[in-house]
Amino acid sequence: MTRPPLTQQVTFLYTRDLQQTAVFYEQTLALPLVLDQEACRIYRVANDAFLGFCRREDVPQPPQGIIFTFVTPAVDEWYAFLVARGQKPDNPPQLNPTYNIYHFFLRDPNGYILEFQQFRDPAWPGV
Repeated sequence: MTRPPLTQQVTFLYTRDLQQTAVFYEQTLALPLVLDQEACRIYRVANDAFLGFCRREDVPQPPQGIIFTFVTPAVDEWYAFLVARGQKPDNPPQLNPTYNIYHFFLRDPNGYILEFQQFRDPAWPGV
């Protein structure tokens, strides 16, 4: 049996403050808002990859065990873009030889860890 198709991907995360989250993702990261459902907002990350945030009062603080990774060939440019917008990444971009990646981390207003990463492993699709 052939696997049925998958055409898009959406990751949903919870937030206590949807307005503050919207400002960060729309203005700081400049992600396009593709759907506003009032209690949830969905942003385009890449062609068919999306990130959604839904308002929920019982969200654990700080969030645990979640890293949302943005894969980009422009890690240094993202670092400069975010610093110019007043953000304070956890570290400057650096090579992680264990995983053969170049990356840095930043926390969003909810405490979620965001990673901006370039795969350097030729086995990764698109390298």
